[in-house]
Amino acid sequence: MFSVKPTKPTFKCYLPPVQTDVKKTIEPPIKKLEPKLLPGEIVVNEANFVRKCISAESSQDDLWGKLICTNFKVSFIPQDAPPKQKSQLSHLLLGEHDIPLTCLEQVVTVNDTKGKKKVLGSNKKLKFNPTELILYCKDLRIIRFCFDEAGPESAKKVCLAIGHYSHPADLQLLFGFEYQGRRYHESKGNNPFPGERVNGSTPRGGLQTPIFDCSSDWDRAIKRTGASEWRVCTINENYAISQSLPEFIVVPVSLADQDLKQYSLFFIDNRIPYWCWNHPNGCALVRMANISDPLQQKKIEQRIYTAITKSHPQRSEIFLSDVDKCLPNIQDIQTAFVKLRQICVVDPFEESDERWLSSIENSRWLEYVRAFLKHAADIIFYLDGKNASVILQEEEDRDLNCVVSSLVQLMLDPHYRSLIGFQSLVQKEWVMAGHRFLDRCNHLKKSDKEESPLFMMFLDCVWQMMNQYPAAFEFTEVYLIVLSDSMWIPLFSTFLFNSSKQRAQYLMDFAKNKAIPQGEDKVVYFPPVWDWLQQFTSKDLTLFNNPMYVGKGAACVQNGEVKTFRRTKQKTYSSTMRGASTSMRNGVKGAEDTLPRRSSLVSELKSDFSTVKDESPLERFFRDWFSRPADQQGLLIPLFMPSHVALWKLFFLRWVPEACIPRGGPIHTYHKLSQLVDEIELLQSQIRQYKGPSPSSTPLPSPGGPPFNQRRMYFKASSPHDPPTPPDFLTSTFPFSPMGNLCRRSTHGTPISKFLNGARIWLSTETLANDTV
Repeated sequence: MFSVKPTKPTFKCYLPPVQTDVKKTIEPPIKKLEPKLLPGEIVVNEANFVRKCISAESSQDDLWGKLICTNFKVSFIPQDAPPKQKSQLSHLLLGEHDIPLTCLEQVVTVNDTKGKKKVLGSNKKLKFNPTELILYCKDLRIIRFCFDEAGPESAKKVCLAIGHYSHPADLQLLFGFEYQGRRYHESKGNNPFPGERVNGSTPRGGLQTPIFDCSSDWDRAIKRTGASEWRVCTINENYAISQSLPEFIVVPVSLADQDLKQYSLFFIDNRIPYWCWNHPNGCALVRMANISDPLQQKKIEQRIYTAITKSHPQRSEIFLSDVDKCLPNIQDIQTAFVKLRQICVVDPFEESDERWLSSIENSRWLEYVRAFLKHAADIIFYLDGKNASVILQEEEDRDLNCVVSSLVQLMLDPHYRSLIGFQSLVQKEWVMAGHRFLDRCNHLKKSDKEESPLFMMFLDCVWQMMNQYPAAFEFTEVYLIVLSDSMWIPLFSTFLFNSSKQRAQYLMDFAKNKAIPQGEDKVVYFPPVWDWLQQFTSKDLTLFNNPMYVGKGAACVQNGEVKTFRRTKQKTYSSTMRGASTSMRNGVKGAEDTLPRRSSLVSELKSDFSTVKDESPLERFFRDWFSRPADQQGLLIPLFMPSHVALWKLFFLRWVPEACIPRGGPIHTYHKLSQLVDEIELLQSQIRQYKGPSPSSTPLPSPGGPPFNQRRMYFKASSPHDPPTPPDFLTSTFPFSPMGNLCRRSTHGTPISKFLNGARIWLSTETLANDTV
């Protein structure tokens, strides 16, 4: 009937409750395994005596416990949980072994004895008793459970429940609606969110993330960039013109509302051209959809061009970039991502070592990353080099334009490389611009054809820039990964909807269903993801802070002299741009964290930039820029040759045991830098609090520094008198843990492990000590 559990001699811990009472006097009672539930969360089904597989080689490290399906997550509660690592993110909404239902890509049941497999979904039936359950997750985890000792009926029911509840029929069936409604009513009369709040975001040092759902946010963006010839337009209030544009958009001052209403009839989904950003030289970055009526195209384009030209102080020319013709489509990007995921996570490394790098190349993901970076850099040539306004045109202006527009602003404007600035950029160019997060993330599992990881592509491009310019960004790659993981937690409004209109409609219906009075701020009970304190503690949020960040006005030491970052004015290049090559090669940077000296960069770029004799204005613009020292608080252009675009290891390989370097990886650099920065900040704080000399006593510094838990770095400096203490056990996957995934045999010393370790293998503290950080 049940197979005997081979490696667990303490079978007494898993006796049924009836037999437990008999042995009560001689055996300790079985620990009651209860899940931690959020407001509105209910248990749908559960199975006891389930084994969570940790190792493929033996079941010695496997965990035994209860598998639970709720209306929010799949939860596993170990009977004897291993001690938790201290240096690991502690999620306030999810346990270590929890997976949100929206994070499930595929639910597969297996019967080993019959050799059968079945993919489960909504209202599916299961004709065999499952012996295994495999969960393929959208964050690239693979979790495997075995039902060796669980009852066949309870195993079948919990599998069917997970399959059914991970495929909701309607958006309002996602747990976020139940959760936020319950929280609202339970906290009625009290402020459910501690601290003063602005637009649903918790202030950080007096700053908050603008949501761009009111005209004042747009006014501030206009003022900050000096776009004096642009205005906030209200013709789309209550979504009267376009269902996918925000209620407030920025348009040229010279265009009247009546004209805009007339022009909107000729654009796809009535998405008239709207402003994104202004360069200090006066040129603008504009987005728009295609014109649906070919007969009217020339006339409408001319009027739009004239208005944008008038908004430029020098009445400069306009460049139109048709991104559909220059970049891969959403299906190509999805195909590349699926291939890369297969190579990194699903395929056994030991079977693909020899061809692993070529497989990565053949997936084309890194090729597409290069294409987006290159196209954004080309746009910068027009904005910064030719002083020309640029219009980004895409058929519906809701996918590729989001990526390109965001990257252009990130390269040009240091404000968007700060944490609050970056969040405002995502809010402005993705959420309010109507990116179809609901369809592209496929939260409802409705159509695989609509699914595409465009936001993930953007985050990978951002990481490439961070990897090349580590001091230019206030946030870390941990922040980027946490942001990507947040897409699969359906408790925030940011990644749930296809447009502001859809969000407003659902929240209005939600308010009626939950009896919430009209007029109350909807953001308060369905907040954006930028309210990070709902997910993490203040200490964990310090992992978002980059210790190397060079803020505005910061100084650097160069050749022994302290200099501030400044950049000389760019030249203007008047000739037309040479067409970009359509054939692109792909590659992976060979050694991690090693970039060529900027002085030798021109020779590195010879294959992409020809000699001076045949040099185009675009090539000359890049050559001139790369020949000067980079200004961390000015224009940043990434290197986009194949050897400079690397695989984002912490994202794609964080759950793969072979890729995890014990006591090694970039975390050790981060650890040392954090301690140094914290020590410097403590000393600066003590200097500021230093009490001046008094007639009767020697001056002494006052007890200095902010409280331990309020300091900016995750790793804190210790007193010079304290004995040096090693950090918690750190690995290259910090602060994530590969625990609990479908592991494979370890393959240390193979070509792939050498690549993952940057051609150096860190297997012990002794070998690590011989390397300089």
